[in-house]
Parts: sequence; C-alpha cells; structure tokens
Amino acid sequence: RREVIFSGLNRISGISCKKPRGAFYVFPNVKELGVGCKELSDFLLTKAGVAVLPGTSFGEYGEGYIRLSYANSVENLKKAIERMSEALEAL
Repeated sequence: RREVIFSGLNRISGISCKKPRGAFYVFPNVKELGVGCKELSDFLLTKAGVAVLPGTSFGEYGEGYIRLSYANSVENLKKAIERMSEALEAL
C-alpha cells in the first residue's frame, strides 16, 4: 500500500512525496500546485471525493503539504489517486 500511494502521488504533476518509513500516512509537498493546503483539501473533498488533512492542521510549517492515510485497500488507494489526478488537471 505504501508503494501504491507513494508512486501514485509522485506521478501527479505538482505533488512530490517522500517514501514514509513508518505509520500509515504520507505528507506530500503540494506547493507547486499554487494553492493553499486548506483550499486544496476542500477542493479534493468536493471535486474528487478524497478526504485529506491540510498540513497546517499540524502547525504553521505544514503550509504547502497535505496528509493522507493509506490504511485502506490497494483498490481504494488507486481510485483515490486517479480521482485526485483527474480533479487536479482542472485546477
């Protein structure tokens, strides 16, 4: 699951993600998308049906990041990546 979300996010233009070493979360950098992390979180929920947390939920230095859990099935993770990619093309 970690590899699915890690590689999937890195294929989306404007998102860069480091491979997590533990836990079931990723914290990708979304600064290149040019939108605040709170606005991006709202956009992804509304347009892609994917729930993420804005990085600022974890402090002011979290701006430009979002947090996603990958504690789900591989099938659902692939769907989420696909939905995010499609929604972000329209951003």
